[in-house]
This record gives sequence, structure tokens and C-alpha cells, in this order.
Amino acid sequence: MPDRVAMLAFAGGCASVFGIAAVYPEIVSAASRRAPRIVAAIAGPLRAGREGRDPGAAGRRRLLIASAGAALVCGWFVGGPLIALACAAAAPIAGVRALRAARARRGKAVDAGAAAMARALADALTGGHSVRGAITEAAGGLGGAAGAELRRVAHELALGARTDTALEAMRERVPGHGIETIVAAALLQRGAGGDLARLLRDVALALEDHARVEHDARAATAQARFTGLIVVLLPLGGGLLAELASPGYLMRLGGSFLTAWLAGLALVMQLVAAVLIRRLGRVRT
Repeated sequence: MPDRVAMLAFAGGCASVFGIAAVYPEIVSAASRRAPRIVAAIAGPLRAGREGRDPGAAGRRRLLIASAGAALVCGWFVGGPLIALACAAAAPIAGVRALRAARARRGKAVDAGAAAMARALADALTGGHSVRGAITEAAGGLGGAAGAELRRVAHELALGARTDTALEAMRERVPGHGIETIVAAALLQRGAGGDLARLLRDVALALEDHARVEHDARAATAQARFTGLIVVLLPLGGGLLAELASPGYLMRLGGSFLTAWLAGLALVMQLVAAVLIRRLGRVRT
């Protein structure tokens, strides 16, 4: 009977996770109506990260305070004061990592369209435009994150920014290999002259070859990385199954110093193995 109750509780927890994921948009909409300031404090800096902008010290501070307060309330509702304090302590770290991850995803999305950006700029230059005019012309026909970034540069140029300043600002917002190459080519041509359109076409071909090689490398190592992940997660899954089969099994392991020490040592070794597998499977570009 206890085993059946434990398995039903586990199934109910899994179903609740899927249910929350299904109604997530409605939850966000309701929270926006009831607590707009908290939602804006969390969503604003994250949106800035997705757009490649720095939310600033005030935005980061609002994000940390709002996320800690929301985690405190949710943790108190779910598990009581101790869980609430633990969630509130971990929320700022999660918020900072989420902001950093949003900026990294934005940078990768823009860098993935660097080849198309270089080709669009080359076409505009071939049509007789200057560098400033080519940026404005290419921004109108380029889609995706790269097009949005180029339109931002065009908007800065329309407001009177210097071409070198606007290009350097784009390079700082998106520190990727492709964008750095395009900016370096444009600045080199402005300083030394030359056929920038031809250079940008060569850059586009090189970036496409680079992306193709990187994709092949990731495909070649995908099975090995997935196998390593399974090997790391197997002991955790075994411990969960043992707890479901015999409730209190993990607590009994912690009742003895020797078993607790061995379990902690095994957990540390699993974490080290996960880090090493991630480093070994990383595709360096």
C-alpha cells in the first residue's frame, strides 16, 4: 500500500508539471493583471537580454528583488518557511543566469545570420550604396535576429551616429565570430580602401563553411554526449526508483556516517563526470 501511494504521488507530481506547462500563458496573463509591477520587473530585464541590451544596474536590481519575492511566496505556499527561504536565496542566482542565457541566445541567433547579413550588405554595396546606405538598404530585406540587429544599427545611423561607432556598438552587443568579422571588414575598408562587396561575399562563404563544419562536428558527437548524459543520470534514476519502491530508503542511507559519506562522494564524482563530459563534448569554434 505505501508503495502504491508513493507511485501515485510521483505520477501526480509529473502530471502537475505538465499541467502547469500547458497553462503557463494563462498564468503569466493572470499575474500581469494582478501584479503588473512584479511581472514587469522580471520580464523587462529578460526582454532586454533577449534584445542584446544591458538592463543596467537598476533593472538587474529589480529583477533580483522581484524574483526573490516571487520565489519566497511560491516556496512558502508549497513547502513552508524553510523551503521559502531556500527558494528566495536561489532565485537571484537563477535570475542572473536566466538573464545571461537570454543574452547568449540572442548573440547566437544574430551570429547564425551573419552570413546572410554579409551577403545582403554586399548586394547593397554592389548596387552603388555607401556603407551607411548599404546598412539601411540591407536592414529592410533581412529577417530574423540578424535583421533586427541590422535595423537597430540603421536606426542609430538615422539618428546621427557615426558609422564606426554604430558598427562597434553592434560588435559589443553581439560578440560573435561572424559579426566581428563583418565589422572588421567594414572598418578595414574605411581605413585602407578596397572592394568591400567582394570581401563580404568571401566572408559569407567562409561563415557558411564554418557553420557547416560546426554542424557536422555536433552531429558526430551527439550520440557520445547523449550516452554520457544517460550514464550520469542512471544513478539518480536508480535512487529515485529505490525511494519509490521503499519509501525512506534515502533517509536511511543518511542515518549512517559511512553510507552518507559514500553517497556524498558518489554524488561529487557524478557532478565531476558531468562537467568533464560537457567539456569534452563541447564544439570549439
